[in-house]
Amino acid sequence: MKTPFSGGCACGAIHYECTAEPIEMFQCHCRDCQRASGGACSCVVVVPAKSFKLTRGSLRYHFTPSAAGFQHKRGFCAECGSRITGGENAEGTSPIVGINAGSLDDPSWFRPRYNIFTADAQPWDYMDSALPKFEGYSPQTK
Repeated sequence: MKTPFSGGCACGAIHYECTAEPIEMFQCHCRDCQRASGGACSCVVVVPAKSFKLTRGSLRYHFTPSAAGFQHKRGFCAECGSRITGGENAEGTSPIVGINAGSLDDPSWFRPRYNIFTADAQPWDYMDSALPKFEGYSPQTK
């Protein structure tokens, strides 16, 4: 993986660049992420908020309650519906941004280090047995 890295939405209306290496990479299996991704989990690349910048377009936001008691702020393209970001707090004061790994221009370097909210995982969701699993938040994502 090289920095800076970039990504965007399916229709090209949104594009972003990140100038820092990821802080964390994981898969979240909570019901909210299942619904938002349309699949078994969300694949997340966490970066410092100050290193993430939109270079084209602007995100529309949807807010959902988090298990930690705040509102998650999920950013998506208003044109095509592609989910770009998630997990930041609604107040906009979060020091991190969670990037949907599927939105990366080159997602081949994504390597999750662990799985969270495995208590919500579906029976048809086959996780990598070599990765640590946490029923809720991991110590790293609290």
